Amino acid sequence: MMDRIATLDWENLQQMLDEQGYAVLPPLLDAEECQKMIETYEQPPLFRSTIDMARYRFGMGEYKYYSAPLPDLLQELRKGFYPQLAIAANRWLDQLGREAIYPAGLSEFLDHCHQQGQSRPTPLILKYEAGGYNCLHQDLYGDVFFPFQVVFVLNQKEKDYTGGEFLLVEQRPRAQSRGHVLSLEQGAGLIFPTQHRPVAGARGYYKTTLRHGVSTITTGTRYSLGIIFHDAK
Repeated sequence: MMDRIATLDWENLQQMLDEQGYAVLPPLLDAEECQKMIETYEQPPLFRSTIDMARYRFGMGEYKYYSAPLPDLLQELRKGFYPQLAIAANRWLDQLGREAIYPAGLSEFLDHCHQQGQSRPTPLILKYEAGGYNCLHQDLYGDVFFPFQVVFVLNQKEKDYTGGEFLLVEQRPRAQSRGHVLSLEQGAGLIFPTQHRPVAGARGYYKTTLRHGVSTITTGTRYSLGIIFHDAK
């Protein structure tokens, strides 16, 4: 998995992140890997908590946070994506006139999270059935957060489920919001901002705020895998 991540066209992906704020990844997980991750959903010892989304008015569905140690594939995804995204994160800070703060490796960043009292793993698997959806939100979990996260869809749209598009909404200062509706193939992923991104304006860069969610699943069951790089309080 680490080799697959390293051989992605990172020059193009970095450019997409700067130009549009998100980047769609080609299918990175094969069908067998997707199925193995779906099967973890029914293995309680792998998880630290389960969230009923309706209970908290987050939407309609359920998700589970993995406990440490993470499954091998999940750990490789988290570790493999971090270095390139740290480059982008520090570049975005520079565009906004701030100093680089993100270390080159995931372990150093997680050490910082733990020093700030954020020690609970945040990678998660989400399950939506017909009628399910996820309200627009941000995944922050504490004062320390990484500005990117990655999501993978684990089953096949139009075969296993319909509906369930990924939603990304950008609030521009003193302007109406802009929305993106994205459909992903099985095993494909999406890199997107956790909270905000820099946008080039007439007087330099300014920040726009982003939230993400999932549109209503109309039939079937949709599974997805969320890679969040910072840990939670």
